[in-house]
Amino acid sequence: MENLQVFQVCPSIPEPVRFLDYLSKNLWWCWNHDAIELFRRINPVQWEANQRNPVAFLASISQRRFEAFARDDGFIGHMEQVKARFEAMFSFAPGFEKLEVGSTQTIAYFSMEFGIHESLPLFAGGLGVLAGDHLKASSSLGLPLTGVGLLFRGGYFSQVFDLEGWQQERYPEIDIFDLPVQRALDSQGNEVCVTVESPHGTIKAQVWQLKVGRLRLLLLDTNLVENSPFIRDITARLYTSNLETRVAQEVLLGIGGMRALERLDIFPSVIHMNEGHCAFAGLERIVQIMKKFHVNMDAAFETCKRTSVFTTHTPVAAGHDEFPPSLVLPYVRSFARKFNITEVDLLGWGQMNHGDQNNGFFYMCVLGINLSGYLNGVSRLHGTVARKMWTGIWPGRPVDEVPITHITNGVHILSYISQQKAALFERYLTSDWAGINCTPEMVQRIDNIDDEDLWHVHGIDRSRLIRLCRKVMFEKYSRRNAPRDVLDAVSSVLDHNVLTICFARRFATYKRADLLLMDPERLEAMINSTTRPIQIVFAGKAHPNDNEGKQIIQRIMNFAKRDKVRHRVVFLEDYDINIARYMVQGADVWLNTPRRPNEACGTSGIKAAVNGSLNLSILDGWWCEGYTAQRGWAIGDNCDYKDTAYQDSVESQALYNLLENEVIPCFYDRKRGNPPQRWVQMMKESIKMALGEFSSNRMVREYTNRFYIPAACNMARLTADNAGGAIELARGRQRLKTLWKNLRVMKPSMPPDTGFKVGDTFTLSTTVFLGDLTPEDVEVQIYFGRLKSLDRLDGGRTKTMTLKAESGKNIYLYTCELNCSDAGRFGYTARVIPQGDEILKTTPGLMTWAK
Repeated sequence: MENLQVFQVCPSIPEPVRFLDYLSKNLWWCWNHDAIELFRRINPVQWEANQRNPVAFLASISQRRFEAFARDDGFIGHMEQVKARFEAMFSFAPGFEKLEVGSTQTIAYFSMEFGIHESLPLFAGGLGVLAGDHLKASSSLGLPLTGVGLLFRGGYFSQVFDLEGWQQERYPEIDIFDLPVQRALDSQGNEVCVTVESPHGTIKAQVWQLKVGRLRLLLLDTNLVENSPFIRDITARLYTSNLETRVAQEVLLGIGGMRALERLDIFPSVIHMNEGHCAFAGLERIVQIMKKFHVNMDAAFETCKRTSVFTTHTPVAAGHDEFPPSLVLPYVRSFARKFNITEVDLLGWGQMNHGDQNNGFFYMCVLGINLSGYLNGVSRLHGTVARKMWTGIWPGRPVDEVPITHITNGVHILSYISQQKAALFERYLTSDWAGINCTPEMVQRIDNIDDEDLWHVHGIDRSRLIRLCRKVMFEKYSRRNAPRDVLDAVSSVLDHNVLTICFARRFATYKRADLLLMDPERLEAMINSTTRPIQIVFAGKAHPNDNEGKQIIQRIMNFAKRDKVRHRVVFLEDYDINIARYMVQGADVWLNTPRRPNEACGTSGIKAAVNGSLNLSILDGWWCEGYTAQRGWAIGDNCDYKDTAYQDSVESQALYNLLENEVIPCFYDRKRGNPPQRWVQMMKESIKMALGEFSSNRMVREYTNRFYIPAACNMARLTADNAGGAIELARGRQRLKTLWKNLRVMKPSMPPDTGFKVGDTFTLSTTVFLGDLTPEDVEVQIYFGRLKSLDRLDGGRTKTMTLKAESGKNIYLYTCELNCSDAGRFGYTARVIPQGDEILKTTPGLMTWAK
C-alpha cells in the first residue's frame, strides 16, 4: 500500500516496576544472570516463546500481570537488587588515567557484525561475537568507546534442513519495533541521517543507537521509503554475495559511520577497524581531520595512521574482501579530488601492486593496513601467518619484521558461564569473581572448589544441553509431521551420564567437521560401547554459497541417521548464541579440528573451557597458547602439511587414538562412585586458564595499553599547536620519499681473519651514500643471524651502526662491533631505514639493503 502510516502501542507498565522497561532497552541485562531471571520470573514460558527478547516479551505481557507484580514484594525486592547493580555500573570510575580522550571524543569501534545476544541477529559468526564481547568488556572497564555498525533487517540466515539433510536458508525480516533501538538524536534533538554518494544515487541512512551497558552502538539503516530498491537492500542481509551491494555496505559502514559520528558531534581520538569491511572509514577520517585542523591530506594521513587500529581475523585468503577497481572507484573518486591525488594513487592504497588497474584487485584489508599504524592478528600463531600473508605490502622487509603483531582474543565470561557455575564461583571465589579485579590469586581459588560440587554442577549443565537437544529434535520432526514413534524416539536421544563431545562452528571446509567420521566403523564402536560410550552434538552453518560446507553437514546428518548411532549423534539446526551457550556449558569435551594454520583464534573453545569443558583440538589458533597436558589434549603436533589428504589421514588417526586411549578412559575412571578425579582436576585447570588468560577484559586492557593509549596520545600530540606535529611529520615523510631513491649502501666489510671463537668481538664497517639526506634522517643497521640457507637468516637481528667518518660528497663511514656469542655459521648484511617512530620506520619503500 502507498503512504502507509505506522504507529506503535507500548505496554503501560505501572510505576513500581517501570524499571523493567528501562532495563529492556539496555543490553546490560543479557550478561547478568539476576537480570535475566527477573524477566523469566514474569513468565518463563512466554520468555522462551519470545526468544529471550525483553522488548517483545514485555509487549506480550497482560496489563493485569504487570499490576500483580507491582504489588509483589518479592518481585520488587528482586528488581531493586538488579537496579542497584545496574546503577552502580554508571558510577564506576574507569582505570585508564593515561587515556587522553575528551568529552566529545571517543574510541570508535567499527565492525560489520556485532554478536551481543541472539535476540539481536546482527552477526554471522566469531567475528561478530568477538565484537560484541569487545563492547561488553569495554563497558565493564569504563572505556570511552562507541560501536559503529549496520542494522540488517534480515540479519544472517536461519538454517533448516530438507529430508536429505541439505541446508536451506531462510531470511526472516526483523521487526525493528521488537529491538531495543532508538533513533540517534543530534545536539538539537533532531533525528540523525547521513548521506553517501554512490553510482546508484545518493544513499540515505537513518542512524539508530543501541545501549550496551555504559556504551552505545550506532547502527545505520537504509530501509527508507525515499531510497531506491537497490539502496534499501544495502542493509537487508549480512554478507550478501552480490558484489555491488557488498561494496555499498562497506562504503556505508566506513564512510557513513564516520559521518554519523560527526553528525553527533563526536570526533574519535582513535578508530579501531575490526577487519577489512570497515576500511573505508579511514578515507572519511582523513577528510574530517583535514577539515577540523585545517591541514592538507599529507598531514591528515599521518594523523590518521598514527591514531588507527586495524585487526585482521582470518588466515584464509577467501575470507578477505577483494573488488575490481572499477567497482570501487565510483564510490571513492571524490576522495581523490579532496586529497589532490590521482585516482590511480588513491586506488593504490588498497592494492598489492600499486596502480595495476588491469590486474590489481582492490583489497579492503590492504586499505585498512595502509591507513593504520597499529596492526594485529588475533592469536600468536595468527600473527605469524598474517605477517607472511601480507608481506607483499612491505617489499624487501624480512617476514618476521612485518609490523603486524597479535593480541589474542578473549571471551566475555559472564555471557557464557552457566548460572550454576557462576553461583559456584561466587561461593568459592568472591562476588566479583568475573569483574575487573579478577587477580591471579583469585583465579587460584578454583582449586578450592569441592570436586563433587563441580562435577554435580557440570552434570546439571550437561542435562540442560540434552534437554535442549531433545526439544529441538522434537520440534524439527514435528514440523515434518513425523509419526508418533519417531517423535518418541527423538524425545529420548542422548544420555545424561554419557561422555558428551560437542562440535559447533561455521562449516567451512578447512574446519574439517567430518574429520571424526573418516573411520565411521571405529567411531561407531566408541559410540556403542557397553561400558564407556560417547555421544556427539554437532551444530553450525555453512555459507549459503559454500556447497562443500553443505556437503560436510549432509555427511554428518546421514551418519546421524544410522540405526546404531541415531540415539547418540545429534545435529542441532540454526546454530546461534543461545544454542552455543547450552553447548559450551554442557559439553564434556570441546572438539576442534581445523586444518592448521587456518584457525585465526577459535574462541568457542575458550567459552567451553571457562565452563570446565576440556578441549580436544588441533594445535591452532588460541589453543597453541592455552594447551598443556593438564588442561586438555592436542591432536597431532605443530606440523604444517602440504598434502592435505595425508594430513587428514594422520590427524584423524591421532584423534581416534586420543579418544580411545586417553579421553574416554579418563572420563570413566571412577573409584567407589566418586567423580573422575583426574578429569575434575583438568576441569579446574581449564577454568583457571580461561579466567586468567583468555577473558575479554584482559583482551580489551591489552588493546587499551598497547594501542588505544598510544594512539590517543598521538592525536593530542600531532594536533597541538595548529597540528604542527602532523605537518612536520608529513613534510619529513614526503622529503624521505622524494630523496630515498638516491641512497646507496655498500656491502659491509670485516677483518680478514674469519677464524673466530665464541666470545670474540670484531668490527664491521660499511659506506653509505646519502645523497641529499643527512645522517640525522637515517638509521644504518647491521642485519645478522644464523644462516638458514645461502640467502636466508634464521631469526635475523639488528644492531645500529655508529657514524665514524664523512668522506665528502655525502659519503659516510659507519661501523659497529659484533660479539660471537654462539658457535655456528652466521650471515650479515647492512641496511638503512628512516629515523623516527615505529610507523615511519616501517613505511613501505623506505628500506635500502646493501648491494
